[in-house]
Amino acid sequence: MPQPEGAELDAVLARQEELRQLYLRPIEERPPTTARGIHHVAFICRDVEETIRFYQEFLGFPLVEIVENRDYRGSTHFFFDIGHGNLLGFFDFPGHEHPPIMETIGGVQHLALSVGAAEFDAARKALDESETEYLGPDRGVEDSLYIRDPNGVPLELYRERLGVFNGERILATAGAGD
Repeated sequence: MPQPEGAELDAVLARQEELRQLYLRPIEERPPTTARGIHHVAFICRDVEETIRFYQEFLGFPLVEIVENRDYRGSTHFFFDIGHGNLLGFFDFPGHEHPPIMETIGGVQHLALSVGAAEFDAARKALDESETEYLGPDRGVEDSLYIRDPNGVPLELYRERLGVFNGERILATAGAGD
């Protein structure tokens, strides 16, 4: 994807700063959110068992429920515990072809999952041993490993505490998951 350069880049950066000044408030001045958190994020999968093996066996996210999808008979809806009361869900849609995942408006650029240092190191070792492709510290981001699940869903294993971004606390309740 082409990146802006020159005057176009200057305009984009100026707009970012304008938005920052207009809308971003210091932590102590922000009102509390109206949401309680993410109940679950749901993705579509090609193969239920392959997806379960990847998330439960490879990444260590316990499978916590399997039910029939209430909106599509014969479709499986299942959930993994990804910590702090958050769930990662999947559906399969038997009999449907699914195009490859693509980065587009309304699509998923990636799902960033906070992991501790030991889990980050274990994931990197497992990726290296399984010869799974990933992008990591070699691209200049020391605390991130970018992978794709068996369905093509882009994931970032992010060695950063919840509520912290680039080492800076951005939420008043930051620090969970140390």
